[in-house]
Amino acid sequence: MVDIGVGLVAIGSGLAVGLAAIGSGLGEKEIGAAAVGAIAEKEEMFGKGLIFTVIPESLVIFGLVIAILLMNLAQ
Repeated sequence: MVDIGVGLVAIGSGLAVGLAAIGSGLGEKEIGAAAVGAIAEKEEMFGKGLIFTVIPESLVIFGLVIAILLMNLAQ
């Protein structure tokens, strides 16, 4: 039988990854739109736009790390 604490830790792990991904997606939407506008005006802004677009993805990686740490805690 599974303890209720393990289930709650699993829900917390899912929330850590899910909410981090939602927040990253919302931030990346705004950054992506601004980057496309900047690239349309100046083509040499492509590198900076790409870097700024990729930066929010680190939040999802941090959420995944937290989820892994939480699941190791539950075992």
